[in-house]
Amino acid sequence: MIEPWWPLAVLAVVQFGDAIMCIKPMAFIRQCLEDVGFPEQYWWLLPALKIAATAGLIIGIWFRPLAILTCAALVLYFLIAFASHVRMKDFGRNLFLNCTGMLAACIAALVFSIVA
Repeated sequence: MIEPWWPLAVLAVVQFGDAIMCIKPMAFIRQCLEDVGFPEQYWWLLPALKIAATAGLIIGIWFRPLAILTCAALVLYFLIAFASHVRMKDFGRNLFLNCTGMLAACIAALVFSIVA
């Protein structure tokens, strides 16, 4: 078991909550996706990806390679999201609070997973 386990558990809870909010995107999520030009035809993928990330994080508490893989995938996801915000010159709250905050949390969880 990874110690400390709580960074993975907290990130899993956040990912699960985000997945629920993406099933029928809440107004602020819808606006964010539109602002970065993410095609609506692919929005259905987001809840599935976030549920998969939730499962990977939870199982990763007991299986370190999966924790590392899942955290690395989340870091990549948020790097792409960050780049999308910058590309579209969306320098508001979505980039600086939501995206950057989640990127930092995922990097921290990845570091905990590697050094734990």
